[in-house]
Amino acid sequence: MPKLKTSKSARKRVRFTKTGKIKHFKAGRRHLLTSKRSKRKRLLGKGAFVAKGEAKSIEKLLPYGA
Repeated sequence: MPKLKTSKSARKRVRFTKTGKIKHFKAGRRHLLTSKRSKRKRLLGKGAFVAKGEAKSIEKLLPYGA
């Protein structure tokens, strides 16, 4: 069977933890920051975990665990 290709765009956006969870960065922290409150910007800077329903589709994009 041929090798599976990794989605390069998905590889740059998500990381796998040692326990197997998928971590991603939140959207909305790039520009137009003056209109956003400090608390919102601070929370957007933290990472988040992908929902279980979406995890299966991301695992298909990253067949070798990134």
